[in-house]
Amino acid sequence: MTLINKIFEETLKKITPTQREISLVNKITSKLKDLLDKKAKALNITYTVIEPQGSTGIKQTQLRDDFDVDLFVGLDFNEYRPKYHGLSKNKLRKVTKKLFLDLCNNWIIKSLSLREFNNPRLLYAEHPYVTVDYIIDNIIIKIDIVLYFELDLEIIKKSGPVTAVDRSPWHGRFVRDELTKAQKNDVRILKQFFKSCHCYGDKSAVGKIGFIGYSAELLIYYLGNILNVFKHFNELKKKPFDFYSRSVKELKKITHFKGDCLIIIDPIDKNRNVASAISDKAYKYCNQKVFEFLQTPNTNFFKLKPIPEKNLANKEDPILSNLYIIELKNENSKIHYTINRDKLYSLGESIKDNGEKEFSHAERFGKIIFEVYFEDVRNEYNIALYCEKPDISKTYIRKGPPITEHFHATNFKKKNSEWFEEKNYLWVKTEREFDNFLKFLTKFSNSKIPDNFKVLNISNISNVKTTSGKKSLTVLTEMVLPFITKKWEVQ
Repeated sequence: MTLINKIFEETLKKITPTQREISLVNKITSKLKDLLDKKAKALNITYTVIEPQGSTGIKQTQLRDDFDVDLFVGLDFNEYRPKYHGLSKNKLRKVTKKLFLDLCNNWIIKSLSLREFNNPRLLYAEHPYVTVDYIIDNIIIKIDIVLYFELDLEIIKKSGPVTAVDRSPWHGRFVRDELTKAQKNDVRILKQFFKSCHCYGDKSAVGKIGFIGYSAELLIYYLGNILNVFKHFNELKKKPFDFYSRSVKELKKITHFKGDCLIIIDPIDKNRNVASAISDKAYKYCNQKVFEFLQTPNTNFFKLKPIPEKNLANKEDPILSNLYIIELKNENSKIHYTINRDKLYSLGESIKDNGEKEFSHAERFGKIIFEVYFEDVRNEYNIALYCEKPDISKTYIRKGPPITEHFHATNFKKKNSEWFEEKNYLWVKTEREFDNFLKFLTKFSNSKIPDNFKVLNISNISNVKTTSGKKSLTVLTEMVLPFITKKWEVQ
């Protein structure tokens, strides 16, 4: 047995769920099925199946201490088809959302009467669902109960799903039926690796979203085993995986695949790229870690360690003078962390766009790179930023129209008395609104930060207030910047 295989085997022993954990999930699932079925009969509600999905459900690719349960409740779409026939996509979305809201409130939540089911609540992503906490032996197990339309696989392949979650049961069945036990164990090891890189799921520290469970399962399916995944990891951007055997040229013609970092086509729906949300930042960082592991195999690559706080006292670190941070406190716990995350990524992009270029498109503060890092349990959210040129000239030379465009040239001259001509264009020396990045950052951000956030700090690194803020700077400097481009340099 090779050293790498020994490491995989040793890691697997530590991350495979215990029989007690599996039995506990089965017990909870069985209890929930009984409660939901009893209430459904009382309300004369029909359903097709109540089935545990996800890694702890029929897939069985979960890690140890992963107790989260996804219970899916199927509705026969044929019962609703006549009523929904002919509706536009927008109208269909509205009426199905209302249906699921009514069923969540009047059936699902009211079924959870036992004391161990604590705090049942309605949540919204794109699709309404119920979350409830099951408490036993001081362990809190989060359970999501999700309604969906049961559709034939061929209908989904031909016409797509009715709601966003209608594919999920078929994902579970695909993994259950197409992956061997050994491959499911490889999925566990791969998930553990992504988690150790802090690049897993919608709480990924690196990039907006990291690798998701289904993407890990499909990588193992397409490449056979985890060693092959690692050996070919650096080729993933160049080599799409398509269950339907389309060429790279064909896939690149599909509009909604353009701009995706990786392409891993969903076997259930040829129009869906499972990897569409995976951040380029997360891929690049994981790619480096895979390379390091193959060079020097070690179990440490699979150990979960907290992100260290950035050492801000090291005066010899030249990058410190280029770092800035926005530290925020979320004051509305009802707002889902993904909504907060998305708003802050949008703010970061806006800071980048406006900070790199003047309104006239002339260069401003040079290259700006940012990362969002949050700890939703503490309601702490941060945007860490690298600015290439924190201090710039108070004026810049603004380019005007070509001298051959007489109408525009005349207007430019009227508005700018100190114009001059060079290389067949008109130019003028212009005073900047901001010549200091921190002043720009403070004013620009304060006007755009969402209302649910309290501003704790907007500063350079001399005044960082939170541990999560210091961690965000570690993510930016050690997990993002080195892999975005080899060209960025400290000024």
